[in-house]
Amino acid sequence: MLRTRASSAALASGLALLFGTTALVAPGVAVAQQEQGGVIQRILVQGNERIEATTVISYLPVAPGETVDAQRIDLALKALFRTDLFSDVSIDFQNGDLVVTVVENPIINRVIFEGNSGLKEDKLRDEVTVRPRGIFTRAKAQGDVQRIVELYRRSGRISATVTPQIIELPQKRVDLIFKIDEGPKSGILSVNFLGNRAFSDNDLRDVVVTEESRWYKFFSSSQANYDPDRMEYDKEQLRKHYRNRGYYDFRVSSAVAELSPDRNGFVVTYTVDEGPRYRFGKVEVQTELQKLDKRVLEALIPIRSGQGYQDEAIEQATDALTFAAGAAGFAFVDVRPRYTPDREKGVVDVTFQVAEGPRVYVDRIDIVGNTQTLDYVIRREMSVVEGDAYNRALVDRSKRQIRALGYFKEVEIEEVQGSAPDRTALQVRVEEQPTGELSFSAGYSSVDQLVLDLGVTQRNFRGRGQDVRARISVGSLRQQLDFSFTEPRFLGRDVAAGIDLYGYRYDLSEFSAYETTTYGTTFRANFPLSIDSRGAVRYTLRQDEIKIDDFFCTATTNEDGSVNPPVYSAVLCDQVGTFITSLVGYGARLDRRNDFLNPTRGFYIDFNQDVAGLGGDVNFIRTDIEAAWFYGFTKDFIFSITGSAGYVTGWGGDPVRINDRYYKGGLTFRGFETAGIGPRDVGLQRTDALGGKAYAISTVELTVPTFLPEQYGIKAALFSDFGTLGKLDKRDLLFRAGDAGCTVLDPNDPTQTITTPAVVGTRNPCIRDDISLRASAGVSIFWRSPMGPIRFDFSRVLAKEDYDKTETFRFSTSTRF
Repeated sequence: MLRTRASSAALASGLALLFGTTALVAPGVAVAQQEQGGVIQRILVQGNERIEATTVISYLPVAPGETVDAQRIDLALKALFRTDLFSDVSIDFQNGDLVVTVVENPIINRVIFEGNSGLKEDKLRDEVTVRPRGIFTRAKAQGDVQRIVELYRRSGRISATVTPQIIELPQKRVDLIFKIDEGPKSGILSVNFLGNRAFSDNDLRDVVVTEESRWYKFFSSSQANYDPDRMEYDKEQLRKHYRNRGYYDFRVSSAVAELSPDRNGFVVTYTVDEGPRYRFGKVEVQTELQKLDKRVLEALIPIRSGQGYQDEAIEQATDALTFAAGAAGFAFVDVRPRYTPDREKGVVDVTFQVAEGPRVYVDRIDIVGNTQTLDYVIRREMSVVEGDAYNRALVDRSKRQIRALGYFKEVEIEEVQGSAPDRTALQVRVEEQPTGELSFSAGYSSVDQLVLDLGVTQRNFRGRGQDVRARISVGSLRQQLDFSFTEPRFLGRDVAAGIDLYGYRYDLSEFSAYETTTYGTTFRANFPLSIDSRGAVRYTLRQDEIKIDDFFCTATTNEDGSVNPPVYSAVLCDQVGTFITSLVGYGARLDRRNDFLNPTRGFYIDFNQDVAGLGGDVNFIRTDIEAAWFYGFTKDFIFSITGSAGYVTGWGGDPVRINDRYYKGGLTFRGFETAGIGPRDVGLQRTDALGGKAYAISTVELTVPTFLPEQYGIKAALFSDFGTLGKLDKRDLLFRAGDAGCTVLDPNDPTQTITTPAVVGTRNPCIRDDISLRASAGVSIFWRSPMGPIRFDFSRVLAKEDYDKTETFRFSTSTRF
């Protein structure tokens, strides 16, 4: 009788050691027996408990009536083992009967984790492949052990061990237990550099992500634990750092992590070879494409001879040339920089070879990494679809559009091999970030005014890209409740439609003597006009009620019969009442920034106009325009200029009501209080902001490095705001019937006052409306703190009117989820 072994006794005994005394060990060996070979008369199955005999037979590559030999029986053994249903199988052929004896693998009843405290059980369950009610195999359990160990290693516990055990239960069931010894976190005692001359160790420690373990580094992330994969990333970061600063020959000779003798942490040492510093030499473009002008292409390259060598500049130039070729109609273009270093002169000549690449089409688009956002939300932002000709410019644009959603921390689009040589697949890899926001903000002014806001926002509701916002504001100035909903693809088209419902009460008695209560709704939609521009339409219906205490707007009679005029001027008292506003608006936006979230190049222009009076009680036309331009000298120095202007005027004989005018200050003009600039009633009894019909404000800002480790998330910007606000209706500048005279301090003798009698139709000196320059400068600090982003504004006023209200400090914060 011929005997063929199907499993190794040594392997079985090794697995028995792995699973301890409770492990299931195969009962010896699986044996196939054969006499002289022959024809199968019957197939008999033995040892099966849960699995039907017919199911076992269906897995066999032989059937009754067929002839078997040792080779075919060996194939049958392998087929049954591949099912993972059996821990042992033997096959005997005797007297025409093929007898299949099996030992079934048990069913997993529970998967239990013991000893884990550093990692939550949910995270471990997501990592392992074994599941309750699944088939238990030693291979699966051992594979999961390695997965858990790797998970701990990446969390900084390199000495973690995992021991699998099983507990046998009735009915061929088992509980699988992973006993975990997490061990201590493997910290980084020190990060050292050898061979560095141009940059200090402290400078290079800011470049690498591996941090030294320090008790006070609770603000930073978990980079202070040893991870060999992180060291490979550090080597690439060092290479980028040096090559972007002229060190073309730079290389990392070695990266070594040594465990300290007391095993309480690692000492990481990077040995670098800096080499000399280079500058760009001759930079030119070579192309045989007739439609591309070589001189135009060379003008697009952001590199000049004599400039310090930078890898980033090469990448920017390659992108610029690729985009220009794509815009000229070349969907298939290949831009390759060729380097010629001259080490004696210390220069690198760069030649960009632009050629038409092979014709390639998009085979498929795969979306990976999106755990919340549905695939179609990402796909609809792609400018290319399956079957399109591959176009680098459109792929880059797709990446910017996906980033602009604000749902993802990282977005990468990679090319992978397609189904044919002329096909490519695009893999869109995203890393999701919190899209919900629980926001809190507070502002302080020179008059100790406090405003608190609490809002909840979900910009990716249910992963469908819908924007839902709710906000409540409670403070001495404002009580507000509003809700908004936006569907980014209304009826499946590239139209973003939404609705706003709001109600708020502003108590402006400290600033402008009145309070207003508003209830309203807005319907809005925006749609594409071109590849870089969008249009918008909206309709608003709202009710405004303006209140001023009747006592201050009514003349009073003394006992002697004399009359006291109203405390407030008619310019304020005339505003009292309830009004319905029916407003239609439209606008357009041209946006050519290179990144919609963190731009370093480009500009945008935003135009809006609202017309009120198609029904309702209020008639006005309001026009607003805003524009900004960005230029990044480096990643740390980004210069921007932002400007906005607006004008509102009544029509049909209707003046512009006080709540429809512009108010600037606070966040809209740093250095000044809310409603701190613009026309004002400056009488001795009151100092009230009146708002203006026209404004123009610009901001010049330069982000600057803080020289703090990037992991702390602290950035800074220098700014200067300048502009003006003013222009009341002529009727508001004159005395009216019932007005009191104007009493102000004598500018020549502040202990005395000057009173101007109220003569109807003459200029009221208490109403100040100076279209003059206001300016401020200061610094803004942005901190990505553990509780969320925080912003501090420190301002100093450079130019103002004597009746403006100023402030020097403001902060705001929000927490994301």
